[in-house]
Amino acid sequence: MLIIAVAVLYFFQFSDKPIVDEKKAAEDTVQTATADEYPVAYVNIDTLISEYDFYIAKRDALMQRRDESEAELQSETQKLEREFADFQNKINKGLITRTKAQMMQQELGKKEQNLYALKDNLTMRLAEEEQVMNRQVLDKIMTYLEEYNKEKGFRYILSNAFGGPVLFADKSLNITQDVLKGLNGAYAEEQEEE
Repeated sequence: MLIIAVAVLYFFQFSDKPIVDEKKAAEDTVQTATADEYPVAYVNIDTLISEYDFYIAKRDALMQRRDESEAELQSETQKLEREFADFQNKINKGLITRTKAQMMQQELGKKEQNLYALKDNLTMRLAEEEQVMNRQVLDKIMTYLEEYNKEKGFRYILSNAFGGPVLFADKSLNITQDVLKGLNGAYAEEQEEE
């Protein structure tokens, strides 16, 4: 009985050793996956989008429109504040009648409502533009991935993002940099044609 127990322990002790060495060797050599080896690959969508030149150009244009809208809104706000101050000054000095003051107050109230409407309109317009921009970026990525995969032949290309549903992925399956290089190359060609 003792001989059998020693033989089993001997077997487990020495049969596990090569598996550990193979795992360590696999960890030491991280390479990009191919469809022949693995039918699945992934892209880190956060990295892909943040480093995609098309997205960067669209985002910068949107930020410029946002800044212009904020400047317009700030200018209108300052103009209205000056009118309110002038109105208050005229009332304090008794330079206008009560009837005229009521009319001016109503007019200033309408201008204030128009200013709030302008702010809401600008906010809504910018939010819509951002939503359209995000759809355009994702559409370009999806279209490119279809073309990319015609050559590569993966069965699945997953999206990996911080806090997303994929909690762990082998780095050898990460094709983000390859896809990013292709996307930016295609965008550069589009820009040259324009």
